Amino acid sequence: MTKHTYDMIVIGSGPAGRRAAIQAAKVGRNVLVVEKGRRVGGVSVHTGTIPSKTLRETVLNLSGWRERGFYGRSYRVKQDITAEDLRARLMMTLDHEVEVLLHQFARNRVSVVVGEARFCDTHTIEVVTEEGETRTYDADYFLLAVGTLPFRPDYVPFDGSKVLDTDEVLDLANVPRSITIIGAGVIGVEYATIFNALDIHVTLIEPRDEILSFIDAEIVEDFMHQMRDRGIVLRLDSKAAEIRRTDTECIVHLEDGRQVRSDSLLFAAGRMGATDRLGLEHCGLDVDHRGRLSVDPKTFQTSVEHIYAAGDVIGFPSLASTSMEQGRIAACNALGLDAHQPPEYFPYGIYAVPEISTVGMTEQEVKQRGIPYECGIARFRETSRGHIMGLNFGMMKMIFSLKTRRLLGCHIVGEGATELIHIGQAVLNLKGTLDYFVENTFNYPTLAEAYKIAALDAWNRMPR
Repeated sequence: MTKHTYDMIVIGSGPAGRRAAIQAAKVGRNVLVVEKGRRVGGVSVHTGTIPSKTLRETVLNLSGWRERGFYGRSYRVKQDITAEDLRARLMMTLDHEVEVLLHQFARNRVSVVVGEARFCDTHTIEVVTEEGETRTYDADYFLLAVGTLPFRPDYVPFDGSKVLDTDEVLDLANVPRSITIIGAGVIGVEYATIFNALDIHVTLIEPRDEILSFIDAEIVEDFMHQMRDRGIVLRLDSKAAEIRRTDTECIVHLEDGRQVRSDSLLFAAGRMGATDRLGLEHCGLDVDHRGRLSVDPKTFQTSVEHIYAAGDVIGFPSLASTSMEQGRIAACNALGLDAHQPPEYFPYGIYAVPEISTVGMTEQEVKQRGIPYECGIARFRETSRGHIMGLNFGMMKMIFSLKTRRLLGCHIVGEGATELIHIGQAVLNLKGTLDYFVENTFNYPTLAEAYKIAALDAWNRMPR
């Protein structure tokens, strides 16, 4: 059997794998990417980041959601929105993403093989291709960027049509009248609000007594108020004891004796590292109970010196944006290049309806650290742009140090939050102060004016 030799082999072609492969190729290394899916791009392109955001945009456009502030809740652009309507835009977007990625690999002379990789020893992998052919490759360095798979516990009667996991939800054959979602993490909350914008009745079940615990509590409170105001039923501190599927409906029996009935059910309570078929026992690597790999947080090196890991397979924060940086840093460290560590604070975006985005410390974290602080709040309805857009909800919260006047955290819930956050991110990482926002002029009318309003709100309360 012919053995092919590379400087670096990257297993997985999502954001982390893609960035690592191109980084290594840019410095003249011979790189192979192994992707077990039929097309490159990983979960990010095919079942996660890009599809869910495309679905969100399609729903908001076809439903007329953004115009309902003016024309009322019954306003719709298209009366009967079908699953095919939702899929059409999705396929165009995914085709484009794959095309761009393949072009990037070709331009940088990155080799790609489609198949499932498995370690034979610490420097060698076997790849079984779609045609059933087995090829052997070895490399000086490996990057594991295999991503995650949905967590599928035995008590959930998955069937791929009515009871779905977070990868299958994009293949809905019909738009249901009602849906139960189990798990109020980022994915569960995103889909709950997207389906609600389609006027589907949504019940969101979460065993903990809170949602999105890593987000500033005041922002989550505002967000939950909006969810309830729109008719989303929140069942917090509720555990599913049993899930049954009949010919006509899905029934969730909660531990407190209540039942939740709906047309469909989405199980969104976590994901597992896709490591079980990698043959890690042959290269001396272990995983945790959720199939995740441990790495050095600065270099992304595993316990095996020449094997690195990045992206969702190493756990939090599991963002496409941070995964890309992890892949780049891992490749640089493996190849002995200067990795240029990113700034301390990165933005977190939740593409719910409305969006949530945050950077820096929450008010709870500032309190825990004992930092004297003041907050400033701006409501989107206070801005002229907010009136033009018909926004009744949405807010920005900024936290400033009383001692240094520096921005400590910026938190936004509302339309355009994931774009707006970058102004706060730049000021935060450049160690800017309240005075930047007070003294600068912002385009008018824009939602970005909220920065000035929130800063003046804080300034009014600060000791002179």
